[in-house]
Parts: sequence; C-alpha cells; structure tokens
Amino acid sequence: MESPFLSILTIVAVVLLVVVTGGVGYLTVADWRDRRRRDEDKRISRSATPKRR
Repeated sequence: MESPFLSILTIVAVVLLVVVTGGVGYLTVADWRDRRRRDEDKRISRSATPKRR
C-alpha cells in the first residue's frame, strides 16, 4: 500500500516540473522575440541613417 504522503509529494513534484518547464519555455520564446525585434530595429536604423564620407 502506497503512502498518501508519497502520492502528494509525487504530484507536487510533477506540478513544479511542469511550471518550471513552462517558465523556461516562456523565457526562451520571449528572448527570441526580443532579439528579432532588436535586430530588425538595428537594420532599419542602419538603412535610415545616411552614410558619411
């Protein structure tokens, strides 16, 4: 017979694992999106700036 404490502990561990994995995924997507936006802004600012000689 399994202890109720071990069942609760297992459920808590699985929930925490899902939460942490989701958080890492969210941060990865947010960083990727921000990096794309920064690169696009750099490209636009470079093309809009007149070149000096």
